Amino acid sequence: MPKTVEEGFRELLGKLTPSATETEAAARHRRSIKSCLERAFGITHFFRTGSFGNGTSISRYSDVDYFAVIPSERLKDNSAASLAEVRNALDACFPRTGVRVNCPAVKVPFGTQEEETTEVVPARFVGTSGVYRVYEIPDCDGGWTRSSPEAHHGYVTSVDDKLGYKVKPLVRFIKAWKYFNDVPISSFYLELRVTKYADGETSIVYPFDVRGFLAFLDQVDLAKMQDPQGISGYIRACSTEAKLEEARSKLKTALSRANKAVSAQTGGDTEEAYYWWNMVFNRQFPRYEA
Repeated sequence: MPKTVEEGFRELLGKLTPSATETEAAARHRRSIKSCLERAFGITHFFRTGSFGNGTSISRYSDVDYFAVIPSERLKDNSAASLAEVRNALDACFPRTGVRVNCPAVKVPFGTQEEETTEVVPARFVGTSGVYRVYEIPDCDGGWTRSSPEAHHGYVTSVDDKLGYKVKPLVRFIKAWKYFNDVPISSFYLELRVTKYADGETSIVYPFDVRGFLAFLDQVDLAKMQDPQGISGYIRACSTEAKLEEARSKLKTALSRANKAVSAQTGGDTEEAYYWWNMVFNRQFPRYEA
């Protein structure tokens, strides 16, 4: 019996989800980094955030993110200076890894696989918003901006629960499009945009909602978005205007292909739909089997 398009998406999801081996690799260096920062800054808390923390990471593409909570008196008014100090401390502990600043984090590229790369965000605790802890992290312009990984994780998880646990897989599909096509859009932006889009839906059907989200993203023209939790202010899609223009162009290409895939599926031509989804995902969609 021929595979359906939905079966193709389920197979793709299996390929996108990190294996147990990757998850172990992601956690392998946690203890040594934590010990290094405890000695250098007396950190009070060290916890995982980002895609791995939210269950939306992409196999072979997502690195591991941590917040390192540092006492306020050990941080500089200028966040760039604090990033440099954290970079220097980690470089002294891991001199052969090529530690570098990748604002708002310091990147420690262990090994040769992306899942072993660790990014550490220096943070200071500033209070709570409801039940969630709020921190200040570098804003990449010398200042500090507010962030609450707990609040954002809670938001994504609540919408995912409401829609039958199909939102996080939808986030993974969109991130896969980003990574497979080198689209310079922030993963954090995509995660919140997908969740905001899904929150207005009554159900999620992957081929139709991947297309639907791409159309939504094109409609809003990758505009910056207000943090749905009201903590981080406005969140930009891209870090520079040049990257924004590149992302807009790649988005329009993807939307055109997704439209053709859905049109083929609704017209009963599953093989043609597979062809166009393969184009959307840069030839990494599962093969059609008649």
